[in-house]
Amino acid sequence: MYAVEIRGLSKSYKTKKLRTVEALKGLSLDIEQGEVFGFLGPNGAGKSTTIKCLMGLIRPTAGAASILGCDIASPQARRQVGYLPENPAFYDYLSAEEYLRFVGKMFDMSPEDAARRVQEVLNLLELWEPRKRLIRTYSKGMVQRLGLAQVLIHDPEVYILDEPMSGLDPLGRALVKEIILDLKKRRKCVFFSTHITDDVEKVCDRVAVINKGDLLAVDRVENILERGVEGYDVTAASADGQVQELFVHKEELPSFLKQTLDQKLAIEKIEPRRKNMEAFFLELVAR
Repeated sequence: MYAVEIRGLSKSYKTKKLRTVEALKGLSLDIEQGEVFGFLGPNGAGKSTTIKCLMGLIRPTAGAASILGCDIASPQARRQVGYLPENPAFYDYLSAEEYLRFVGKMFDMSPEDAARRVQEVLNLLELWEPRKRLIRTYSKGMVQRLGLAQVLIHDPEVYILDEPMSGLDPLGRALVKEIILDLKKRRKCVFFSTHITDDVEKVCDRVAVINKGDLLAVDRVENILERGVEGYDVTAASADGQVQELFVHKEELPSFLKQTLDQKLAIEKIEPRRKNMEAFFLELVAR
């Protein structure tokens, strides 16, 4: 059983001028438990539309999807999901502590369990000190971290996050990446959308690239980076101590290494020079 299974999901809208816009075109994906899956695409690609369909906020025009084996039309499908929308909004007359206790109650947590989890997640997201302040006084980054706190509160099996690092400073982004990697260690499924390639490269097992509602590619991140190797930066030292730094094309490395042995050069360092995730993404979208 997949954590998230999507089959032929499509969504079309009618504009005010009665023109049909296809936001999703037959999307199919399988996401496994214990996997961090990145959903990468430019603004308007269909990422948020997909997530809203999964969460029952909008109905797909065609196709089907399930979460942990439950059809997305069923409320049961969302019992084991932690969902973070792109722009989280809260009851801003509550404090963070009050709001998280309310969320715990919605998921049938006992007052004791809710109090324990509230303390844990607020400490984790560095919101313990301002926990009694009204949410309306929070900065954008603090609101985003509170959104992550309410995702974590009931310890679900599946996390669906729409642009989870939006509005965070570098420290906040690093913290969220650590949290995602910890969830992976605990065999949780994390499915998150982003348009920032570095986020995908650092934490994801697999990535799907979407543009204008079309799925362009699905692959493991390590495969993409491995295929992107263009050559190697080599540092070699001669017997008299002179150091050379050279770039060697990928196909020329075996003959170059034989040549250095013949010349009695000592290889000190070989580093691959590769295209990164951004180059892969831009190439796909340009096509």
